[in-house]
Amino acid sequence: MKKLLILTAAALCIALPVQAQKKNAASPAPTGGITSDMMVQIKKGYTGSASDKALRNILVSNSPAKLALNHENATAFNSHFSNRVESKAVTDQKSSGRCWMFTGMNVLRSKAIRQHHLPADFQFSQAYTFFYDQLEKANLFLQAIIDTYKQPIESQEVTWLFKNPLGDGGQFTGVANLITKYGIVPKEAMPETFNTNNTSSISNLIALKLREDGLELRDMAARKGVTPQQLNGRKTEMLAVVYRMLALTFGEPPAEFVWEQKNAKGETVSTETYTPMSFYEKFAKQDFTQYYMVMNDPTREYYKVYEIQYDRHVYDGQNWRYLNLPMEEIAPMCIASIKDSTMMYFSCDVAKFLDREKGFMDMNNYDYESLLGTTFGMDKKQRVASFASGSSHAMTLCAVDLDKEGKPLKWMVENSWGSSYGYQGFLIMTNAWFNEYMFRVVLEEKYIPANIRDLLNQKPVMLPAWDPMFAPEQ
Repeated sequence: MKKLLILTAAALCIALPVQAQKKNAASPAPTGGITSDMMVQIKKGYTGSASDKALRNILVSNSPAKLALNHENATAFNSHFSNRVESKAVTDQKSSGRCWMFTGMNVLRSKAIRQHHLPADFQFSQAYTFFYDQLEKANLFLQAIIDTYKQPIESQEVTWLFKNPLGDGGQFTGVANLITKYGIVPKEAMPETFNTNNTSSISNLIALKLREDGLELRDMAARKGVTPQQLNGRKTEMLAVVYRMLALTFGEPPAEFVWEQKNAKGETVSTETYTPMSFYEKFAKQDFTQYYMVMNDPTREYYKVYEIQYDRHVYDGQNWRYLNLPMEEIAPMCIASIKDSTMMYFSCDVAKFLDREKGFMDMNNYDYESLLGTTFGMDKKQRVASFASGSSHAMTLCAVDLDKEGKPLKWMVENSWGSSYGYQGFLIMTNAWFNEYMFRVVLEEKYIPANIRDLLNQKPVMLPAWDPMFAPEQ
């Protein structure tokens, strides 16, 4: 009997998979895949005609951008501007994502040169400000991990934090928060190093360490009896390690320095001892409460203020806020600022239709449609909604060319990719391009009409950190 039972059980074990296979075989085939009939139709997209073969032979060995360059548009470029803020020596962020910092500090630099008659090549130290940017972002991440320890690690917020513990991108609010907290120094007091010019290696190592620290803090915070003081103490020890990593690769920020001030002719005016805060008070002091970011995001309601969670550089600072406006409201304010010799922080989707050799951005620079035999018809709203476009790079808006009616024809920005890039270090864009790919500009309050200023007082709509508009400029 026992032997019979064993044989019966064995037979069932063999039979069950066969039954399962029959059941699966009877299931309806999934739809949505490419069938053989579909493939017949799909292949008709390439006919193999003489013209197709000619294009294939050219395209397999060349960049589409090179071949699509629209020579009929060559005469559209010119460098005349009716209104221009005189710009000084062009800066170079090298292989780093610090465009936001260079742009913000170039706005302040322009004012300092004009007000104190400094040499044209005067610069504030980007390395100094970047040191504290990285330290503060490390603290922002670690404290956010403590604040969210009760959430499951797979929650969207905690997942986002671990995916983004540290980065070198940012925006204008970061410049304001960092220099009002730590001051600012001239470039001579803390020059660039290999690792400030090439940020990826050390930033990746610090991010790796922060992820390890974040896991430890989550475990520690969940333990019974652990106090906020103990968590803060352990976080401080972790930040000391980050500080050492930064000091070894960037140099340690000066607490005090001697600086020789020169005038525009290169003559020494004074030699004094400064702290970063006293230097800020004398050469870069601004009322940053009078600066406002406006944005053109057609995916969201206009005339509303929005705020991005975690989009700040300092834990005890401010998330960046923006008033969303149509382009016809933004352009006149930019024109007013330029006419008053005031540069602006500006960001856009820089790579779209950019002729890198000329430094010219125009919707007609490249004719991909004729080259590839198709159309690319999305408008700005559709591109943003589908992640095809977004703010990617910050520069300093410094010029506009107006027609006889005062309407803008083209704009110019001072870039931070060195003086050999583009048009002598600048980029020129048509007004049509400006409308399609400009996203953010920071304006001083005096250039904003009263009816628009009133809108800035509304309570902002909070957006999550993973919102498409979060993407920091690099």
